[in-house]
Amino acid sequence: MIPQWKIYPRSQGHSTVYLQNVVTDPSIIVGEYTTYDDFVHDPRNFEKNNVLYHYPINQERLVIGKFCSIACGAKFLFNSANHALNSLSTYPFPIFFEEWDLPVEDIPQAWDNYGDIVVGNDVWIGYEAVILAGLTIGDGAVIGARAVVTKDVPPYTIVGGVPAKPIRRRFSGSVIQRLLSLKWWDWPPQRIAANLSAIQSGDIEHLA
Repeated sequence: MIPQWKIYPRSQGHSTVYLQNVVTDPSIIVGEYTTYDDFVHDPRNFEKNNVLYHYPINQERLVIGKFCSIACGAKFLFNSANHALNSLSTYPFPIFFEEWDLPVEDIPQAWDNYGDIVVGNDVWIGYEAVILAGLTIGDGAVIGARAVVTKDVPPYTIVGGVPAKPIRRRFSGSVIQRLLSLKWWDWPPQRIAANLSAIQSGDIEHLA
């Protein structure tokens, strides 16, 4: 387990942080060893700069698994970024409740609500990618740089583009199923360390 006080995984630079140890919002849940790198802004300000339109009134969550790598400028856009498309007007009248004499409780009616954003384990999210509300990113997936993700991403699938579309699966179906069964990210650190050679070389047969 990463000590709570440890923020920076690299002694030679402070552009990368262990995300779990810098977020304070209880509705942002981050797994161990997941990192965020930002060479433009202070990476400790992730929840302010990268988790957008995320307001308590919606009671929505951002859930990110273990061992994820999140690149500079990646954004998570929550439901308040939306406008109500079933309304005859996209103008968000409920937000301006004082102007239109509407009950404050109606504010969430100003947008369509799609729910939480859930990111699996060992996911790589590329530079300035955007992930929209209500989506699930599967374990081992890769989100290309500046991709705009509008649909769920299956495990171990590489997606890219605007809107993001599948490019290819990283491994065969049998290897993916075995990885999802092994769940190496849940192993104790000592076991992961003992298997790093096999993990890094893609040698699934020698994982022990």
